[in-house]
Amino acid sequence: MRDIRQLVTECFTAQGLMHTLGTRLVSVDPGEVHIALTPSPALTQQNGFVHAGALTTILDSACGYAAMTVAPDGYNVLTVEFKVNLLRPALADEFLAIGKVVKAGRTLTVCTAEVIGTRDGETKTIALMQATIANVALQA
Repeated sequence: MRDIRQLVTECFTAQGLMHTLGTRLVSVDPGEVHIALTPSPALTQQNGFVHAGALTTILDSACGYAAMTVAPDGYNVLTVEFKVNLLRPALADEFLAIGKVVKAGRTLTVCTAEVIGTRDGETKTIALMQATIANVALQA
């Protein structure tokens, strides 16, 4: 039986963009992954909000890693489609992307994710994603 926490942690650590954004892998459970992002000036757009691209990246990664936790042995995952709803400006002291598997199939897995922002002790949903993730056989 594979260790999903170790597998996701190794993949997360190997992903350069996660390091560039300053993200942290918070938790890994079967069908659910949490990724944190602390905002910095380097991640903002012209109005001082965290850029939608940074939020979309952590949403996509949370979905992908959630799908990875339920993928068959010998398979990796790739996003094939997603939709994002940006619900409010991304102003927070900390962001948490929570990715969850909705339905895992042999070939495709459907996931949802939300980014929750915490500011002055108050939490609000900032963005939502629905994603389709493909199981791809690893190359020998």
